[in-house]
Amino acid sequence: MTRILRILVAVVLTAIVFYTAHPSEVVRAGAGADLRWLGAAVALVLIDRTLMALRWMDLLSALTPGSRPRLPSVLRIFFVSSFVSNFVPSVAADMYRAYALARHDVHLAESTASVLMDRVLGVLSMAIVGACALPFAREAGVERGLIAALSVAFVACAAAGMVVFSERAAAGVLWVVDLVPLKAVHRATSALTEAVRRYSRHHAELARVLAMSIVVQAIRVVQAWCLGEALGIDLPLLTYFAVVPVILLIMQIPITINGLGTTQVAFVTLLGASGAGAAQATALSILFLVLGVIGSLPGGVLYAFADTVEPPGAHAS
Repeated sequence: MTRILRILVAVVLTAIVFYTAHPSEVVRAGAGADLRWLGAAVALVLIDRTLMALRWMDLLSALTPGSRPRLPSVLRIFFVSSFVSNFVPSVAADMYRAYALARHDVHLAESTASVLMDRVLGVLSMAIVGACALPFAREAGVERGLIAALSVAFVACAAAGMVVFSERAAAGVLWVVDLVPLKAVHRATSALTEAVRRYSRHHAELARVLAMSIVVQAIRVVQAWCLGEALGIDLPLLTYFAVVPVILLIMQIPITINGLGTTQVAFVTLLGASGAGAAQATALSILFLVLGVIGSLPGGVLYAFADTVEPPGAHAS
């Protein structure tokens, strides 16, 4: 029922945006896109997916010694989860990645902790890129929206950081969970908290992952700018740096499937406030999602041949 509701919300939001922007104008804007700029955007998405895979591999250094899967298995899990994310909310794709890694002799709490830290550092990097663009947000007409999004993101990341680096905060989480009368929940939360706190001893790895994450977010901003140039949207790159981090944060909210609908509303609203036309902004939002699908195509191939690439002996732990 929840899945149906998410699909319904995505369809309704997309339909509203299309109707408001006039479908014929959206199609016309997309059909006239400059292929050179589109090619540049595709090249950039291949780079950012590679960096995203590398940063998760770096986070796996906190796993119990001897339990880290082989590189081909890690890459396969990452790219397949990227492909799966096209059909489910972002949280569901993260759950798939954690479960898939746990099938390679990795404790489920540890695999979940690696995915959780990857998500937290990704959100933090979006907030940092957005914060750097604050001086240009007023001119773009999105200052209030950017400040609100950054505030939520920084608070969420600060809370996660406290659990990782503060024994008292971690104990507080366990105390709250103990109020739930389910022993299975207590065990799972205790194991996950212990696994997450292991990252407090891996400062260098966390710094590298954060640095790579910031580069990834900057590349995604440039991707959107390339798409805008392809569609003839006359906005400077700095405007995209003020707008796109907010859109990326909105896309993380698991309201719809793969951010469909919410992405369109965010692009049209925020780029519209900066002076972009509704038809062009709608076309850009669709191309931005298509770009993500293109980047996940290697995972689709691996998913199609899952039985032949699954290493023998892999099992749930």
